[in-house]
Amino acid sequence: MKQWAFLLCVIIAFFSGYLVKSLALTENYIEDYVVVTGDTANTNAIYQKGNNPSVFSPENIVNMITNSRSPERISPFDWIKENQIHVYQDRVVLEINDPEWASFTDTNSMDPVIDETSHAIEIVPKSPSDIHIGDIVSYKPKGSSETIIHRVIGRGVDEEGVFFVMKGDNNPSRDPGKVRFEQIQRIVVAIIY
Repeated sequence: MKQWAFLLCVIIAFFSGYLVKSLALTENYIEDYVVVTGDTANTNAIYQKGNNPSVFSPENIVNMITNSRSPERISPFDWIKENQIHVYQDRVVLEINDPEWASFTDTNSMDPVIDETSHAIEIVPKSPSDIHIGDIVSYKPKGSSETIIHRVIGRGVDEEGVFFVMKGDNNPSRDPGKVRFEQIQRIVVAIIY
């Protein structure tokens, strides 16, 4: 998201002639970029603290954005293949076996991916091998009637068998305890905003 914000600022600076200071591509990365329009010979230049300017070109902008040091994060499994998605003028059809619809409460634990106004399509997993690190699943904690929808951030095996580690994207720490397959109700395969 910060990369798009950076590109937007670059475009605004390019067309409006404003000075844009201290644009950060990602945390702990480029922190002191200054965009100057109308620099020598009516070109736009990017100055990084202590470096010579580089002239704007579409190639330079794309390189700056794509070469950022954003950490790789594990994404959900590719549950719905491209050939299962059909977009028509008046509807969208997803070929999914046994889909279930879900809505969410306002806990903020999965912000900004899921919020109270989001809706999702879910499927029921058939075995522990259906659940991948990165997937968003709904599960019931032991001894609770509440349903939690969080991301799978780990998987392991102990004397009781396979277990999963969960965490809300917006939470500072992982969910307590190990989550067993029997506690997992559904896997989110599509989020609708």
